[in-house]
Amino acid sequence: MSEPGGQIDAAARALLQADRAAGELRRGRALLLPGEGGGLVAAIEGIGAAALEAMRRLGDGFLVLTPHRAGVLKVRTAVTDPVLLRLEPRMDAPMLRSLADPAADLDHPLQGPFTAERTAPPEAARRLIGLAKRAGLLPAGLLVRAAPERLADFAASQGLLVVPLADLAALEDAGAGRLTPVASARVPLADAPEARIHAFRPADGALEHLAIVIGDPPRKLPVLARIHSECFTGDLLGSLRCDCGEQLRGAIRAIAEAGGGVLLYLAQEGRGIGLMNKLRAYRLQDQGFDTIEANERLGFEADERLFEPAAAMLRHLGFDAVRLMTNNPEKVRQLEAVGIRVAERVPHAFPANAHNEAYLLTKKKRSGHYL
Repeated sequence: MSEPGGQIDAAARALLQADRAAGELRRGRALLLPGEGGGLVAAIEGIGAAALEAMRRLGDGFLVLTPHRAGVLKVRTAVTDPVLLRLEPRMDAPMLRSLADPAADLDHPLQGPFTAERTAPPEAARRLIGLAKRAGLLPAGLLVRAAPERLADFAASQGLLVVPLADLAALEDAGAGRLTPVASARVPLADAPEARIHAFRPADGALEHLAIVIGDPPRKLPVLARIHSECFTGDLLGSLRCDCGEQLRGAIRAIAEAGGGVLLYLAQEGRGIGLMNKLRAYRLQDQGFDTIEANERLGFEADERLFEPAAAMLRHLGFDAVRLMTNNPEKVRQLEAVGIRVAERVPHAFPANAHNEAYLLTKKKRSGHYL
């Protein structure tokens, strides 16, 4: 990192620039990412007719999609990197939004055919997708490539943020698992009066993660633990579309009854796609797609969560082994991959209801959950 008044290191600079860039994308503004493989970029969300036309006039324009979203649009591609579709005259702002957002797929089933660029996508395309996800937006955007001087003049005239690609190169190494403890307090819970909440702030600028320590579990033995990703609709509102609220409250009860343990509450809503995109996924589920299909139609992976924060919180609290309360074998593998030994998998299932029966069946059949 850096000393007050000193220079920041590459990782810290990358985080700072990424946060600024994500904020600009959320405001509907374009960014200039200069450097080898660079260009002018903007998120599809918020792009208007005037901004689109101004970007078109600068040079070669492309719609940038993830391979998952491109596959939904029947775009033939063999790449695992972002897919580029050259902007066509017919592609106005509403059409571009419909290509990025699957909510209207069933209303506009024949928008193609589309042909992907055959060359490898430039670095700016990959960074654009990452920044859009960071901003909680749909993972799709616009890329314009032109002479560097032309793009620089346009960015200066519009007051656009300029983030050199070199400054983002260290972003992957900046560490979602680098956490700083920021607060701790005793918080008696209805089912666990002896509970303390510890808050940890990630170095990557994401929302704080929480560790709820119940009782005083010994550090030398595998601790009974639950990793729970936040779910506003299930945890707070009692949504019947998922089993998250039951899993959260059931884990707290079970840990208290067992004499102690820890519940890690990760700020990774909707398997890491964010609340707004989770609501979009719900709409797709109402159209007949399962939870995995819905995420992928939006352009995301089936599960975008990171488990480094969970491992970092456990280590900070003095635990290096767990008895993990989960039905998800992938969660066991992911936690062990980041250095936490899973001594035992403890089943943690609840009965289905009429609203989440299909959701739970999908988790069982397609994700291998023990349900």
